[in-house]
Amino acid sequence: MLKADPRLIVALDEPDLASARALVTTLGDSVSYYKIGLTLLAQGGLRLCEELAAQGKQVFQDWKLHDIGAQVEGAAKAASSGACDLLTVHAEPQVMKAAIKGRSNPNTKIIGVTVMTSLTQDDLDEMGYGVPLADLVLRRVDQAVACGMDGVVASPHEAAMIRARVPADFLIVTPGVRPVGASVDDQQRIATPEDAFRNGASHVVVGRPITRVADPVAATQAILAAIQNI
Repeated sequence: MLKADPRLIVALDEPDLASARALVTTLGDSVSYYKIGLTLLAQGGLRLCEELAAQGKQVFQDWKLHDIGAQVEGAAKAASSGACDLLTVHAEPQVMKAAIKGRSNPNTKIIGVTVMTSLTQDDLDEMGYGVPLADLVLRRVDQAVACGMDGVVASPHEAAMIRARVPADFLIVTPGVRPVGASVDDQQRIATPEDAFRNGASHVVVGRPITRVADPVAATQAILAAIQNI
């Protein structure tokens, strides 16, 4: 059995807290970093965050905060005062500045969501952005650096161009990661874990290819084996 790799974040996108806790028990020492999303956070998931921290796990609170500055500042202060190693906000200057201002624990890393990996260029056009997807990502990356953010969330397709223009310790967290043969599901801009790291990702987020298969431990071990020498 390969040891957990903290670069691999498993998305606990379970329908309820009981299912999430059961999955954590199943995965055991194979996983050391978990993402908790809105579905669980809205069900009292902060308790789960504290439980994971007590087990020695790292916790990614995926709030994707997006509100007026005062609200984002207050939410970032509250989140970072608890079990929160990584916190997401939308990568807009007002939002990012407020989150950095509100952070109460310097050990909580705050990262900005550039463009959701479920979105395509057609989606952005429909939303009225009117710029190429890659240009929008890079603009938000530059703004994140200027705001003093710790990193960004971006597709593995954009990881290489981001890595080329950010500080060495800048985090690039890539969802939309699918091992070879895994279902694409609702993701559009995807890559394998190996390719994501080769392109400059610091962390990969994997959900259903681990959590929705018959043997989650075997699926996790296969990813760990694929990335251990990268």
